[in-house]
Order: sequence, then C-alpha cells, then structure tokens
Amino acid sequence: MGLRKSVAALAALVVVGAGGGLWLTAPAPLPSEYWESLEAPDLENGKTVFYAGGCASCHSAPGATGDAKLVLSGGLAIESPFGTFHVPNISPDVTAGIGGWTVSEFGNAMKRGVGREGEHLYPSFPYASYARMKDQDIADLFGFLKTLPASTNVAPAHDLPFPFNIRLAVGGWKLLYFTDAPRVELAGASDQVLRGQYLVEGPGHCGECHTPRDALGGFKAGEWLAGGPNPDGPGTIPDITPGSKSIGAWSADEIATYLETGFTPDFDSVGGSMVSVQQNMAHLSSDDRAAIAAYLKAIPAK
Repeated sequence: MGLRKSVAALAALVVVGAGGGLWLTAPAPLPSEYWESLEAPDLENGKTVFYAGGCASCHSAPGATGDAKLVLSGGLAIESPFGTFHVPNISPDVTAGIGGWTVSEFGNAMKRGVGREGEHLYPSFPYASYARMKDQDIADLFGFLKTLPASTNVAPAHDLPFPFNIRLAVGGWKLLYFTDAPRVELAGASDQVLRGQYLVEGPGHCGECHTPRDALGGFKAGEWLAGGPNPDGPGTIPDITPGSKSIGAWSADEIATYLETGFTPDFDSVGGSMVSVQQNMAHLSSDDRAAIAAYLKAIPAK
C-alpha cells in the first residue's frame, strides 16, 4: 500500500506540474474590448508605422519593386536553424490575407504573438519587438494595411522538423524571453532619444538582426545591437553600438543621412538586407531619422 500511495502521489505531482506548465505557457491574448476601445485609425500615422516597421521587406513578394512592394502577398522563405518559415499574406484579401481579421486579432498577433485561432505564433514574426508598440499605432497600421491592394496568394506552411513544429513549445520560449520591457535603460534621456528608442526597439525591430542570439533563439543578455549572424546567408550583421567598427565613429547627423540616402560618410553605399531597411527609413520624417540616430549614440557601447 505504501508503494501504491507513493506512485499515486508522484503521478498526481506530474499531472499538477504539467497542468501548471501549460497554464504558465498558454497563449495570453488581450480581450477584444481592449482593442475595440481605441480611436478610429489615423491612416497617415499608419503609413508612418508601416515604413518604420518595414512590413513590405518581408511580406511583399520576393523581388518585388516599386508599387508592387505594397502588395503584401507573402511567400518569402526565411531559413533558420529551426527550419524554414514562410512569410504569410497580410494583404486585405478576406480569404488569403487578413481582410477578415478584427483589430483585436491583428493587435494580439502583433503584441502578444497569438494567432487568429488562439495559437502561439513563431517568433520569426518579430512580435517580441512589436510588444513595445503603442496600441493606437497598431490600430493605425491595421487601418493603413486595409487600404493596400489585395492578393489571393496563399503562402506555404512553415517547414519545421520535430520538435520545432510543436507550437506549444513556443509558450516555453515566451516564458524565457518574451517581455515588453525596454531593451536598455536610458535614465534622463531626452524626448528625442526616447522617440528613437521606441522606433528602434518597437516597430523598427532592429535588434532582430543586429543582436546575437543563444541556442534557443533568444537575445543574449547584455548584447543589445552588438551584431549577429546574417539571416540571409554567410557573414554577420554589424555591431551598431557606439564605439563599434561599423558606425561607432559616425556622428548622429551622419547616421541620419545614411538612413535617408543610403550613403555612408565615405560615400560607400548601403548593401545586403540593409538596402530595404534604408529604403523604408527614407520614408520617415527627418525628425524620426534624427531620433533613431540619437538613440544609437545614447545606448551602451560593446
């Protein structure tokens, strides 16, 4: 009887532990009332957020140029150590895209990493950065996306091997890494620097490429914007903190000019995956580009 009681007690602990783990790692969307209480979308601000976030860089068809980049048909394949992620259609098409979504569904995908069916989204979609975005900015972006051309393209499903194809495991990843706290603390920062922090850490999601990651795909602590492996192939994405070999010697004005024109202080030109980023940044106001530059000069050097 003693052995049976011990086994039963152990089984009960396993069940309780498993239940507790599932509760801790379950998708946690915000209630629909939270999103529906926002103001009507400001489409001009939504356009600004669209370019700050570089939505077309991933969601337009591979190789698209000009106005075709506004057709967010998806289809880009993102190779990673965890498998291949296929970027979805986020055009206003009701069936293939997000035309039938509510602002609540869109907002929870952006800020909580929760899909329309209540499932965890993979962090190849950079909601870990978007979590810092203002709610109204997200509503404005959603309104702007609905003004863009629709596409009937259906992107392939993700191609992920076991165990990365188990979405429940993403809940554990979120428990370890998902936070909406600032990436760096900037005590006494000016309004300009704080605006830059918002743009870089939130919609701009610059850290997704410029910060090194550990074996589970989370950012390495204390290495914010210190450079990382190139997600598009060989080589690395540079360290962009003050004192770095890449832009450490540039002035804030030179950084802002680079974001506007694509030319470095020595008249070299932007290359690689940064080309589309710079093209998006060129659509921002000069004040916003100056704010990004001011933030990059204010963060800790590596």
